[in-house]
Amino acid sequence: MSKAVYVGLDIHKKTIAVAVADEGQRGEIRSHGIVPNTPEGVGKMLARLASLGRKIEFCYEAGCCGYGVHRQIVELGHTCSVVAPSKLPRKHGDRIKTDRRDAALLAKALRAGEAEPLWVPDPAHEAIRDLVGCRIAAAVRLRRHDSNFRDFC
Repeated sequence: MSKAVYVGLDIHKKTIAVAVADEGQRGEIRSHGIVPNTPEGVGKMLARLASLGRKIEFCYEAGCCGYGVHRQIVELGHTCSVVAPSKLPRKHGDRIKTDRRDAALLAKALRAGEAEPLWVPDPAHEAIRDLVGCRIAAAVRLRRHDSNFRDFC
């Protein structure tokens, strides 16, 4: 494998916008399209990018969609980073947000080494976090509706 390819993914519930940045400071950044956010859609996208015959690194912003895409990419032998949206460099006053622009920003930040990865929990940790979050939400709702609520927590 000669050069690396840096791929930024802007993930939403139903779709994923894909941008590819070639290696090098002046490497081209191009949109690679929008794919469905399903295991089959991600698999097809990975197969298309793997056909380039280069080392591929992926990056996407942490969000409410979880870590399923990360796990799928890593299982297929590629590198994938999940980054905090607040840690990405943004120009002051740049308020236009589109899926393609966000994906290109992620690919560019990954290529420049500015995408600081987060810790990605395994499925067991993620399940415990979800359970704790549900318990907290239930306690807050119960406190709000029951004036005689005592020490539930």
